[in-house]
Amino acid sequence: MLRSVLAIGAHPDDIELGCGGTLAAHRAAGDAVTMLVVTGGQNGPGATAERRAEAEAAARNLDCLLRWGHLVDCAVTADAATIAVIEKAIRDTDADVVYVHAPDDSHQDHRAVAAATLSAGRHSRRILHYRSPSTTRFEPTVFTDISAHLDTKIAALSCHRSQVENSAMVDPEVVAASARHYGAQARVRHAEAFMPARFVWDLSPVLEMPLITQMPAYPAQVPA
Repeated sequence: MLRSVLAIGAHPDDIELGCGGTLAAHRAAGDAVTMLVVTGGQNGPGATAERRAEAEAAARNLDCLLRWGHLVDCAVTADAATIAVIEKAIRDTDADVVYVHAPDDSHQDHRAVAAATLSAGRHSRRILHYRSPSTTRFEPTVFTDISAHLDTKIAALSCHRSQVENSAMVDPEVVAASARHYGAQARVRHAEAFMPARFVWDLSPVLEMPLITQMPAYPAQVPA
């Protein structure tokens, strides 16, 4: 059964850092994947237009749809407007699985997006929190084997040149080391780790699906 996946991040590069390998694994399995970037990262290194182009390149690298929330960096709150942006994305994608920031984080935007997602996804059956470099408490119990997809994750992250070159928090070597660390916990070579806010395991019989010879390619972005 193919899934519809929605990954949510407060800023450009958040999603790639937190769950880029998992999204690559979803696409390899034929799942539809949408990335919702809530702000343009206006207050981080790099100009807004540059960061937008970097995010579009990373989405192409992961073969995912990209949509923007058009909220303002460092000014996100878990209010009705933010919830509405996320709720619309969940509804438009009919998401089966939602990935989002961990709630305990030193960046206020990450905390706000995590809280808003729990409200927007109140009817969602699978919500998984990923770790950011600024996460303060993270006790994962769910893991994805990304051994075959670590290179794709790092390549997507490398598209965010303004961050890789100017931010110590975005370091491909650290990303690889983190994947090895969580891989050891998960008993695989490389893994990404998640804390489930809610996870319903569907044990219905799996229907035979026709062989997929080629996955449809996504455009770089879709209108919000």
